[in-house]
Amino acid sequence: MEKDFLFQKKVRCAVCGEEFLEKVVRTARLRRLQPDFDLRPRFRDIDTIKYDVYSCPHCGYTALSRYFEPLTKGQVQLILENISANFTPPQESAPEIYDYDTALARYEQALKCSTVKRAWTSELAYTCLKLSWLCRSMGEVLTEGGAEERARLKQKEEAYYKKAYEGFQKAISTEDFPIAGMDSLTLDYLMACIACHFKEYSYASRSVSNILGSQTADRRMKDKALDLKDVIVKAIKEEAAKKNA
Repeated sequence: MEKDFLFQKKVRCAVCGEEFLEKVVRTARLRRLQPDFDLRPRFRDIDTIKYDVYSCPHCGYTALSRYFEPLTKGQVQLILENISANFTPPQESAPEIYDYDTALARYEQALKCSTVKRAWTSELAYTCLKLSWLCRSMGEVLTEGGAEERARLKQKEEAYYKKAYEGFQKAISTEDFPIAGMDSLTLDYLMACIACHFKEYSYASRSVSNILGSQTADRRMKDKALDLKDVIVKAIKEEAAKKNA
């Protein structure tokens, strides 16, 4: 059961200083499945993405676990003035496990807080990436709402995916690696995948070339890049055929 993969971790809020319990995944118990083409992690019996956000029930400050702290004094003040001042603490305790609607609300609060505290571009981009993955997961397990709800989720997924793509492009040119915990080769591969999705094949080709020309990329990474190169070449040929038809 999903709850068997979770434990309670005591967290101290970087804004208000209060302690609270947060649900965290027991990584040792996970059974990894094949990830999506764009590195979205997948595991048997649990979607770990749902549990990668810390949210203080006292002041409302919320962020991905990797970005929850530290904060500057200026960022703390921004959160207090723009988030905490209008925050109403929940009247009920947190559910035993998070459904997707709960997880989505927490992620969107994290994105709001990241914007308010003027976070690094990479933090905003990574939060948007995980939001797009979460929307994809919601669409995969959707049992109610039909085509209309599926279309709404797909629209949100695409919007967050685009923001992640644009944000990472900016972060690559303005920040030092690692970016969002990724080295340059991993981020090149991710960006090539997203660029393919948006049919920006020139950008995707450059990113793949960076990997194939690298002296430090391992065989597994280069094999993945070669597979992606084949996808890009095929897509370019199909696009050209449509134009000439």
